[in-house]
Amino acid sequence: VQLQASGGGLVQAGGSLRLSCAASEGTFSNYGVGWFRQVPGKERDFVAAIRWGTGATYYGDSVKGRFTISRNYAKNTVYLQMNGLKPEDTAVYYCAAQRNPIAQTMSVQRRYGYWGQGTLVTVSS
Repeated sequence: VQLQASGGGLVQAGGSLRLSCAASEGTFSNYGVGWFRQVPGKERDFVAAIRWGTGATYYGDSVKGRFTISRNYAKNTVYLQMNGLKPEDTAVYYCAAQRNPIAQTMSVQRRYGYWGQGTLVTVSS
């Protein structure tokens, strides 16, 4: 499966953005799809993930209550709705997929074998 991320941009603090991760040359069936983010010079951090089959969702502590991950079967796309954005959310956001996921691996970066290109989110104060 190939992943195409989009939706990044510049937004003021408190604003919202929605990121999209679309599958091409395949579908998300039997995959888990996650979002990670990275600031230059720092490690890539887990943001959120969803198991395509069950719809079970997982969130990093820093985004709980503000971000929502969801899926659209018809469009074979995963969305990350980001509300209440803060300057510290500024990062390059990557979507990724892992086959046959289990709950314990949904936040584990090394378990994701497929990665899309990043999309930059900038939150101004």
